[in-house]
Amino acid sequence: MRNGLLLADKPAGITSHDVVDRIRRAIGQRRIGHTGTLDPGATGLLVLCLGQATRLSEYLTDLDKVYEGIMRFGLETSSYDLDGETVAERPIPALDMEAIQSVCNGFVGDILQIPPMMSAVKVGGKRLYKIARQGEVVERQPRPVKVFSFDVLSYTPPDAGIRVRCGSGTYVRSLCHETGQLLGCGAALAALRRTAVGRYSVADALPVDELDGPEIVASRIIPMDNALDLPEVRVDRAREVIVTTGGAVAVDNLEDGTAPVREGLVQIKNASGKLIALGTAMPSAMGVRVQPKRVFVEQD
Repeated sequence: MRNGLLLADKPAGITSHDVVDRIRRAIGQRRIGHTGTLDPGATGLLVLCLGQATRLSEYLTDLDKVYEGIMRFGLETSSYDLDGETVAERPIPALDMEAIQSVCNGFVGDILQIPPMMSAVKVGGKRLYKIARQGEVVERQPRPVKVFSFDVLSYTPPDAGIRVRCGSGTYVRSLCHETGQLLGCGAALAALRRTAVGRYSVADALPVDELDGPEIVASRIIPMDNALDLPEVRVDRAREVIVTTGGAVAVDNLEDGTAPVREGLVQIKNASGKLIALGTAMPSAMGVRVQPKRVFVEQD
């Protein structure tokens, strides 16, 4: 079984699950998942988890994302992008990049965002997109999201090129919809490409069609040992046995040269640098100890 991360460049017109299915067929392995859905019309980076790396997915899903896209003014749609039905068309006022950027700046920071009806968010136990396909619209509660930047890169009416860096769970099409409302002319997301997830870039990904066999996939796998940006501690052989059986170890007893860790989530690696567990560092009467939270065995 192959264990690690795989960076795939998703084309438009297929779902994120379609990408997972293609890689499963290409390498004959079922245990594969992704760490953040892209809409069928969107392109760009999908970070896939293979084998035991699927147990790392929750620590990758919440990473910051970077998107580039096109915001089209003068229309509103049911889905806030061009996949939905047009519900209104309005004239576009005289705009320039500075005026658009001024409105976009208002979304930077910690904001509350109402998810679009055409989304996978659940209300009353049902996916919103399933409710929308029945012709219904229901009240959605605003959700807190983080927008680090919302930059206008170009403007050729009716389209503005944009780049958004945001936290997990942010809908770029909602940002476009709300920008259009504030400008009085409406707007919808006309194109979207995810260019980064955390430290991973689409520049390092291969198109899905090229990931068509075991050899090419194996050559592109990022080992679990290098997958996460978390503090790490290393243990000697004796304490490796303790960790892999679920026992806590004292930080003071870790190998010499290990950076000090006082609290929070850490990677626990053996003397050769292999990831053997994720754990939580916490103070105790006997000093700081690391309690394994998720142990990885038989990775090879």
